[in-house]
Amino acid sequence: MTFENLGIKPEIVQGLRDHNIVKPTSIQEKIIPRIAQGIDVVGISKTGSGKTLAFMAPILNNLGNEQGIKALIVVPTRELAEQIKNEIFKFGKYTRQNVTAIYGGVSINPQYTALKHADIVIGTPGRLCDHIQRNSINLRNIKHLVLDEADRMVSMGFIEDVERIIQVTPNTRQFMLFGATLGSEIIKLQRKYMKNPETIGNIQQIEQSYLAQTYYQIEENEKFSLLVHLINKENPTLGIVFCSTRRMADAVSRNLRMQKVNAQVIHGGMTQNRRLQVLDSFHKGKTVILVATELAARGLDIKNVTHIFNYNLPRNPEDYIHRVGRTARAGESGKAITLLAPSDFDAMRAIEGRYPIKVQRAEREDFQRIPFMSGRRDNQSGRFDNRNRPNRDNQQRRFGNRNRFNRTSDGSYQNRR
Repeated sequence: MTFENLGIKPEIVQGLRDHNIVKPTSIQEKIIPRIAQGIDVVGISKTGSGKTLAFMAPILNNLGNEQGIKALIVVPTRELAEQIKNEIFKFGKYTRQNVTAIYGGVSINPQYTALKHADIVIGTPGRLCDHIQRNSINLRNIKHLVLDEADRMVSMGFIEDVERIIQVTPNTRQFMLFGATLGSEIIKLQRKYMKNPETIGNIQQIEQSYLAQTYYQIEENEKFSLLVHLINKENPTLGIVFCSTRRMADAVSRNLRMQKVNAQVIHGGMTQNRRLQVLDSFHKGKTVILVATELAARGLDIKNVTHIFNYNLPRNPEDYIHRVGRTARAGESGKAITLLAPSDFDAMRAIEGRYPIKVQRAEREDFQRIPFMSGRRDNQSGRFDNRNRPNRDNQQRRFGNRNRFNRTSDGSYQNRR
């Protein structure tokens, strides 16, 4: 199967060839013909499966030369908006369509001018609603509406903004909805706003044959030392360390650099320009280890990741699937390693209870104990301010006796009290 066989125009095919994209993925083979027929589509697919091209190729194929915004793509994050814009620039560079990404965190004024000339708009819900309220965006004549990472937008609390956006688009537009899961809110959107939609794809599953998932049972105060040991041992080409909070991500990244590990941090508390700089460095291989919160787990297409390190487990089991789904793609092997402290036991139970995953326990290894500085370095004295370091007694009260949990031979966790 080729893109020509799918009816894609020569100028789009040439743009794809310029970037060595010559054969459609499975989801592209299924979705492109449906969108070309004008059918409303619900696409269930993991990030990195090629769904951006799956919906953008037929949209570019069908766009005319009339003035005004013809396609709107709604996404949950600024990074994903920029990513999709860049993808359209790559494979649609011969189509001469004006593409604009609009999102918060930057000045709204330049967006006014850009929207006047836009054919395709990619935007986040909040900023799109700002423009709707200001009457600075005209969506009355769009032909195509896409909600990408729709499940993520629901989990981030954007459902009301999303509905407001849908309601100002014409009933005649084609509606496409993409996500990794189909929750109740997504099903409501589907029933309320879509016309006989066709659902394509499967709920995201981990490729067990390519992804080795292991965990090390460890005490909280040994996590960082083990992480450094594993990074040095595994020598990842590109690795992501996932932390549960921004403060933890900052501290882990800072301490890794003190250990001469080529690491950078990314999370929602950083400026937009800085986040894009960090992602660009990671994409180009200039940064080997990316320390991240859940921001990087959803929506961003980060290729060639060989290792995932779960420094903390997420509360939502679905986020674990998205984390480890960053590696073992397109037939490549990958590793997902979890540093499992007693405070993570409940999260691991929830993950294993919901998904049929196989996480093997790794034997304990000898490693050097390394101090972990949780505070920031004082610019004048050069010392670290550790006032934010959790008090050991408080940790004991919060997590209870750290030795009272055990995992049995059948894989379950038990309270040893």
